[in-house]
This record gives sequence, structure tokens and C-alpha cells, in this order.
Amino acid sequence: DMVDSVFVFPQESPSAHVQVKAKLEQPLNNFTVCLRSFTDLSRPHSLFSYATKAQDNEILLFKPGPDQYKFYVGGKFLIFTVPKSLGESEHVCASWESSTGIVRFWFNGKPWPRKGLQKGYTVGVPASILLGQDQDSFGGGFDASQSFMGEISSVYMWDTGISTSGVSAAMYDHPNKTPLFGWRNFPYKIVGEVYVKP
Repeated sequence: DMVDSVFVFPQESPSAHVQVKAKLEQPLNNFTVCLRSFTDLSRPHSLFSYATKAQDNEILLFKPGPDQYKFYVGGKFLIFTVPKSLGESEHVCASWESSTGIVRFWFNGKPWPRKGLQKGYTVGVPASILLGQDQDSFGGGFDASQSFMGEISSVYMWDTGISTSGVSAAMYDHPNKTPLFGWRNFPYKIVGEVYVKP
């Protein structure tokens, strides 16, 4: 149980990351990813990277700058513009459904206007799922200039969509639906210099 803990990424690194050791058996036609991050980086950085052998940006939550999030599904992306919140942590959730391609995005619990991406696509398995680095190949191909520095916590993934009330529940680590993996039962392996701190 990781509640009341965070992963601390203390410095820019070409290798340090957290592997999520979840075994996903089924391809995904719907999913939701949520996490909280706390950083003062202004350069681009990767938060959540889900790669398959066929597609390195199968799912990617990436921050090009302080007021934007890039959300990839199957190598294509949308950009969501958010307020700059220096000195505060940011909680984001992104969900996608194949049948319509509709993407929903929440910033600090508040929904943003819906957009569309990759209608009819299926997210593949097996996956390499990492926090703190952008995979340019399966499980590797990192670039230090895109590495995360700061704190990441409250990471969840579901194989379904989510409601705004579900986002609020996940923000406070009381998810109302059982996730594929989540902060209360988080399967991870640290590679390199990353620390678990209260």
C-alpha cells in the first residue's frame, strides 16, 4: 500500500524510472490513467509511458511545458492546455474509448472539453509501463532531457472509462472501481535513483 507515499525522482537521469509490474492480459478498448505529479520543471518531461513492441507511444502522458499536457494513444496525440500551477501538485486523469475515440481529461478534478483520437483503435499487450521516462523502444530508449524530476503519486489505471466523481475519489486514493493497478496495491520495481518517501 503506497498511500501517504510518493516516488521521488531527485535528478535528471538517462535511466532512472519506476517499472509498473502489472500483467495486463487483454488488449484495451477503453482505459483511464490517473496520477499526481509535483515538479518545477519547465522543460518537456514524461510522466506515464505504456509501450508495446509494435508502438512505443501506445499510451503516453507527457508534459511539453508548464501549461500543457500531451496525451498519446497509438502514437497519435492530443494537447490539453491547463493553468500554470507553480508550487502546487497537479492531479490529472485521461480516459479513452475506442468505439467513439472520445478522450476525456480532468485537471485537478475538473473536466476539460472532450476531444477525439484513434477511433476504432485497440491498445495492445504485452506492455512495458514506466513512470518518469519516455520509452522510444520497448522498455528503453530513454532521453535524459525528457526525464521526470520531482514527485509522482496516486497512480491508477482502469480498463474502463471513469466519471468525474470517480476522478475525485481517485484523487484522494479511495477509488470507487477496482483498477488494473493502483496506489493502494501498487506493483512496482525501482530502476536507478528513485526513492519512496512519505
